[in-house]
Amino acid sequence: MFKIKIENMKGIFEFVEKYFFIVILLAVAISLVYPNLFKWVLSNYNGINIINLLLSIVLFTMGTTLKVDDFINVFRNPKAITVGISAQYVIMPLMALTLASAFSLDPALTAGLILVGTVPGGTASDVITFLAKGDVALSVSLTAVSTVISPILTPIITLLLIGNQIQFNPVDMFISIIEIVIVPIILGLILNYRFPNFCEKLKVYLPTISSIVICLIIAGVIGANKQAILTSSTIILIVITLQYFLAMLLGFGIGYLAGMDRKQIITVAIELAFQNSGLSTSLAKTHFPNLSAATVPGALYSVLQNFAGSILAFAFRKYQS
Repeated sequence: MFKIKIENMKGIFEFVEKYFFIVILLAVAISLVYPNLFKWVLSNYNGINIINLLLSIVLFTMGTTLKVDDFINVFRNPKAITVGISAQYVIMPLMALTLASAFSLDPALTAGLILVGTVPGGTASDVITFLAKGDVALSVSLTAVSTVISPILTPIITLLLIGNQIQFNPVDMFISIIEIVIVPIILGLILNYRFPNFCEKLKVYLPTISSIVICLIIAGVIGANKQAILTSSTIILIVITLQYFLAMLLGFGIGYLAGMDRKQIITVAIELAFQNSGLSTSLAKTHFPNLSAATVPGALYSVLQNFAGSILAFAFRKYQS
């Protein structure tokens, strides 16, 4: 009986992972109809910021899937890593700034969009790369490295791009990223080092756990900013759609020009387009408290990248089969 229940749970988890785009759209729909249902996501409990805690859970699960060898891969394949990381922290921020200026976004949406461009790659890129038959090892390395260096680069680049328009403290942002991102990843790495068999068994469930947590973050942000989304949705949806697909196209172009093979090109394109939008949302709420709509671009981008990414992964897989 217990074994049957475990198998049923695995089936549910696999369903959520496979049809994540449906789950995320359902979360968005519920949050728009019942905006107060997920109000707790943006609240504080005993001084703990809930959205930061949720994001830390996602990064912790990522850490439990990593090993020191994943970082050693950086030195084994320096060309692909260098190209991918450079594109991540040069193209995405500049693209965000260009789009914000071209569409004359207000300060709140500009701050949110810039953060989407300056945060590291998202963990969902590894799943999408796997589904698309890309280079998973390269994807994991790119995500890990961009995440590890994000405490330095994200605040600095954000300051350079909008520091003269919108006041925030880059040192506080650095500390936030250390707390939200680096500490959970290190704890996950330690757990994987000490209990590798346990973490190996957990792998089946981790993508779904991360997916559910991301859905909660998106639902909380969209519910809290329902009015702002409904009144400015057309412009911001156009902007984030352009940001996503331009990143994908540029990723293909950069990979091709760098002489990468097909799997690596697909991986760089996915990695460039997939941002850690949960982190951008968390940072927007923490460091731009007077600009509530700054959380909107990150939430909407997360919906788009996971929905479109699932479809594109299916297309890439069929193309290569």
